[in-house]
Amino acid sequence: MTFLLGSGAGFSGDRTDAAIPVVAELVRRGQPAALLFETLGERTLAAAHRARHDDAGGGFEPLLDELLEPVLVDCLDNGITILGNFGAANPAGACERVRVLGERAGRAELRIGHVQGDDIRSRLSGIDLQNWETESGEMPDEAALISANVYLGAEPLVEALSLGAEVVVTGRVADPSLFLAPLIHHFGWQWDDWDRLAAGTMAGHLGECGAQVSGGYFADPGLKDVPGLATVGYPIIEVEKDGSLVVTKPPGTGGCVTERTVKEQLLYEVHDPGSYLTPDVIVDISDVRVVQVGPDRVAVSGIRGRPAPERLKTTVCYAGGWQGEAEISYAGPNALGRARLAAEVLRERLSFRVPPELHSRLDIIGHASVFDSDAGDLQRLAAGAENGDYRLRLAAGHPERRWVERATQELLALYCAGPAGGGGVRRQFQRRVCTASYLVKRSDVDAFATLYGAARNDTRLHNAIPHNEGSHDHGAQ
Repeated sequence: MTFLLGSGAGFSGDRTDAAIPVVAELVRRGQPAALLFETLGERTLAAAHRARHDDAGGGFEPLLDELLEPVLVDCLDNGITILGNFGAANPAGACERVRVLGERAGRAELRIGHVQGDDIRSRLSGIDLQNWETESGEMPDEAALISANVYLGAEPLVEALSLGAEVVVTGRVADPSLFLAPLIHHFGWQWDDWDRLAAGTMAGHLGECGAQVSGGYFADPGLKDVPGLATVGYPIIEVEKDGSLVVTKPPGTGGCVTERTVKEQLLYEVHDPGSYLTPDVIVDISDVRVVQVGPDRVAVSGIRGRPAPERLKTTVCYAGGWQGEAEISYAGPNALGRARLAAEVLRERLSFRVPPELHSRLDIIGHASVFDSDAGDLQRLAAGAENGDYRLRLAAGHPERRWVERATQELLALYCAGPAGGGGVRRQFQRRVCTASYLVKRSDVDAFATLYGAARNDTRLHNAIPHNEGSHDHGAQ
């Protein structure tokens, strides 16, 4: 029988009502189904660890109540399993919050799967680490270290499902593995059935970013028009036991599912279509076929798989001093000229008012910012003065807060000491969290699942842990 995968969120901060029409359609169809909440990226995880540092009870998805409460009872009543990486830096805290939500809904016996083992900070000194993506090539010292989390695969999630969990809470896990786990559990796929694991992984990859595959991130007015973005439908992936799949969305919702939307998401963050690395399987989509089979229905086939990588990606977060930013606006006649002059004045002031190791960047938003260099090369290339609205932004970083404050204060001083007509100054400071990526041996990772509140079951599944990464995360090598 077809298994339905419904997307409830594609990132932390996503629409909190997105899952409601998805669940309504899953209930209407009455087929085996799971609802997946993907809410974790590398920067999200770093922010979560910072939140837990400030509040030991925090560090999980801040919108957890708003995401789950509207759909929890419908899912429980209809046998729709919920899986989410909304545990972030504190899966146990998220489990407790889910327990409270269940109790509030009259489901005090709610079975919550608690996936553990992604946090390896306490074991870093005794394991073999390979550099992957690091700035310095050296591990941060103990005083600066905040966290170290491995990208787990589907296996501990399957273990949680095998224990009877109705809601599965995990921290750092490869995004597609959230979707793959219920497929393995339902269909009984073997861990070396690489083609089916690859198909399930790509079903997850297509659904992991929420509305990106159903028109949200695809929309570009006049070039790629998408109807009804205010009510865009989040994807539902139909998967068969043989791994064949169809991407669709709830009827009556906005957006669209077409060959073009699916192809864009299929290639999203895939650096090598012939060798897409995940903890569960290496995926080959070089011969994939994408075919429209009906309105808002696209079939995807031809996905192949190879044995999973030997090592797993680990994200290390560490203290990086302080960062701050400040902005000021210039508008009206010759606004661009005044914004450029303000940037020149600020650069000169910073050259003798702050230490040379302070890292700073100036952008003129509305003219040259997204694609400019830290040195502001594009700002200097454009000729002529222009009218309009421009906002000069300063970003600064330094180990000591006082120098970040000094730099942003120099922008504030432009109110009267800079070009005419500046206004709307905004300043803010925060501790900076940096990230680095390493590769660890599977044998150095001990991931497992329990039912929340229960002791670990030592007769759990075999210990091998079956991903890559971006704003959405995939992690293995």
